[in-house]
Formats: sequence, C-alpha cells, structure tokens
Amino acid sequence: MPRSGLLVDFGGVLTTNVFESFAGFARDEGLEPDAIAHAFRHEPEPRQLLFELELGRLSSDDFGPRFAAAIGLAPERGEGIAERLFARAEADEAMLQAVAAAKRAGVKTGLISNSWGEALVYDRDAFGELFDAWVISHEVGMRKPDPAIYALGAERIGLPPEACVFVDDLGGNLKPAKALGMATVKHTDAAETIPQLEELLGVPLR
Repeated sequence: MPRSGLLVDFGGVLTTNVFESFAGFARDEGLEPDAIAHAFRHEPEPRQLLFELELGRLSSDDFGPRFAAAIGLAPERGEGIAERLFARAEADEAMLQAVAAAKRAGVKTGLISNSWGEALVYDRDAFGELFDAWVISHEVGMRKPDPAIYALGAERIGLPPEACVFVDDLGGNLKPAKALGMATVKHTDAAETIPQLEELLGVPLR
C-alpha cells in the first residue's frame, strides 16, 4: 500500500551536497578540505556549538567566533561563518519539483530541518507550494535525531508516522524515523531518490 505522507530534510536534500560546500569554505580558510566534516563528526566542542545553534539556544552571532576558534581560526573569522559555510549549497531543482509534484498529487508533505538558527535562510515564499507543514529545529527546541521531531513532523501533516516516508542525506537521521514506522530513503542525488519515492508514494514525480 503506498504511503500518503512525505517528510524531507532541507540541507543536502533540497539543496546540493552541504559537505561539498563545507569543503569549499575550508579551502577558502586555509584548512584541510575535510576539516569541517571532521569537526562535526569527531570533535566535542564544535559539535556541541552546532547542537546549541540548531536548538535555538545560541545565536548565530555568538556561534560564529566560538566556532571559528574551535576549528582553529581567528575569532574574527567567525563573522557570518554559518552563511559562508553554506555559500556553495544551491537549490536542487529536481528535488524541489518532485516535492511540489507530490503535494499536487495529494500526498501530504512536510519539512523537518535542523536549521542552524536564523543563519540558514529558507525561501519561505516557496513553502506553500512545497509543504503542508514544517518543523524547523530552532523554532521548536528539538533537533534530529530526537524521535520527537519526527513524530511532530507527522503530526503536523496530519498522519501517523507509519503512513510517511522520510528523506535525509544522513543515515543517522534516518534510524529514529524508521523506528517510528516511517519508510526511509537515504538521499544521495535526485536520480536515485525520486524513483524510490515514486514507488513508495505511488505517484509520478517527474
């Protein structure tokens, strides 16, 4: 039986690969290309700063100099750092069109995003075409992979979790969704993700 709800991540799903953008930032700053990815995955202080930012407990102005220092940059390089980290991430038009097509076909659609506070700018003018509802981490005070954020996403589109498909580019963010009964798709690119969604949702998305 096809699923009737689609919940998607933002950065790395509706945009191009964010880790490639992080690598470009690192090269600009004279760091190793994998420095940012390594910091988030393996270094406690940068990870905690990011968590606090995503949860809305830390402003982007406070995050910037502290994060810069944590990755070995001068604190003044922290000005606008979140925006600069994402500067090379561009909209993935194929994925955006697929989500819009799902909504037009009657699938309930929603966004679940770990937000980087107000630094990660969403095109909210496009939300009406794309989503029935959205959950943005700093606005609700919880972040993936907290199971509660997935449950809230399903609730906001008016469906039980087991009626939903969830798409994310990070495997660790998929596990709690799957445990709640959602079908999950690990996104690498639109060419692989969209056919999987068509099969799970039972609607054409191209």
